[in-house]
Amino acid sequence: MVVAGAGMAGVQTAVALREQGFTGTVTLIGAEPHQPYDRPPLSKAVLLGTAEGSAFDVDFDALGIELVLGREVTGLRPADHELDTAAGPVPYDVLVLATGAEPVRLPGAEGVPGVHLLRTLDDAERLRPVLARQHDIVVVGAGWIGAEFATAAREAGCAGTVVEAADRPLAGALPPEVAAPMAAWYADAGADLRTHARVARVEPGAVLLDDGTRLPAGAVVVGIGARPATAWLAGSGVELGAHGEVVADAGLRTSVPDVYAVGDCASFPSARYGERLLVHHWDNALQGPRTVAANILGEATGEAPQVYDPVPYFWSEQFGRFVQYAGHHGAADATLWRGDPSGPAWTVCWLRGGRLVALLAVGRPRDLAQGRRLIESGTPMNPALLTDPARPLKKATAA
Repeated sequence: MVVAGAGMAGVQTAVALREQGFTGTVTLIGAEPHQPYDRPPLSKAVLLGTAEGSAFDVDFDALGIELVLGREVTGLRPADHELDTAAGPVPYDVLVLATGAEPVRLPGAEGVPGVHLLRTLDDAERLRPVLARQHDIVVVGAGWIGAEFATAAREAGCAGTVVEAADRPLAGALPPEVAAPMAAWYADAGADLRTHARVARVEPGAVLLDDGTRLPAGAVVVGIGARPATAWLAGSGVELGAHGEVVADAGLRTSVPDVYAVGDCASFPSARYGERLLVHHWDNALQGPRTVAANILGEATGEAPQVYDPVPYFWSEQFGRFVQYAGHHGAADATLWRGDPSGPAWTVCWLRGGRLVALLAVGRPRDLAQGRRLIESGTPMNPALLTDPARPLKKATAA
C-alpha cells in the first residue's frame, strides 16, 4: 500500500488502514522533509510563536508505517503499477492520492523580496519573525486564509491592509448578504479592508493597485485561493476535473484501477446535494480516509463499497469570532437568519424544500452542532420557529 501525500488525508489514510486491519506494508510519501503535521495551527499558534510546530501525534513506527519524507512525486504509470518520485520509481499494489492543494500564486510577484504564501510549516516559520518585527503588512485576498492571517497580524501588533478584488470579503465562498456583515470585522480589529482593489504589481516594499494607490509593505502575504496539487498526474490516465482535481467516484476510486484519491486533491459525487463537491477543508481530509481504507479492504473480501457523502464542515477563527459552516448552500431556495448580523453571535440557515441544507454559525456552536445533525437527517423545518434565535434548532422542526 502506497500513499502519496503526508498531510492530514494521507496520514489518516495510513492510520485507518492499520486500524481497519490491513497487515501488508504501508508506505507514506511526503514532499516536505518535516515530520507530518497539521495545517490549521500554522495560521494561528505556530505563526504567533505560541507553538513550535503541529506534528501529528501518531507513532508511525508502532503502526508499521514507513515514512518517506522529502521526496516529491513526479508521475504515475498505472500500467506498470509504479509511482515516479524524484528518487526513482516506487511500486504499488494499491495507491492512494492525497497530495492536497497548493496556493495560487499572484502573477508577477514570484521572486519579489518580502512576498509570502502561508501553506506550509516553512511558510509559517518565515512569517513568524516578520510579525515579530511588527512590519506594515499587505494581505492580498480577503478569503478565509487572508482573514485568519490578518487576525494574527493584528494580534502581533502589525498594521494590516487587506486588498480584495471583489466587492466584499469571502466573495467566492458566501452570498453577498451573508459576507457583507463580515466587512465590519476588519475595521473593528483595526485592519484596513479595501474592496474593489486589484493589484497592478508588487515591488520591494510596496504594493501598487490598479487605481494608482501605492501601499507601503514591509511584507506581502498572498491568500487568493488554492488548487489541487495534481499537475504531476498529467499523462497518467487519471481523470481530472475542471479545477484540476482528481475525479473520484462515490467510493473515492479514481478512473484507473487500484488508485484512490482523498482530501483536497479530489472531488466526489454527492447524492445529498446532487452535484460533485470539491472540499478544501480539514474535516474532509479527516473523514474521507476512513471510507478509502474500508473500500480498499472491502475490495479484497468482495464487500459492497462504502459511499462517501458527508455533510461538509469547516471552521475559521477571525477577529475574535469563531465561524463555523456545515453543508452546501448552492442549491438552497430559502435563506433565514437567526439573530442580528451586526451583533457578536448569529446564524444563517439555508433551506431547500423546507429542509436544512447548510448553515453558517458565528459564535453559536450549539446551532452548528444541532444543525449538522438536522442536515444529515433531512428533517423538515418550521421556518417561523427557525428564525427565533432563543429556540434551539432541534426544536424548530416541522414535526
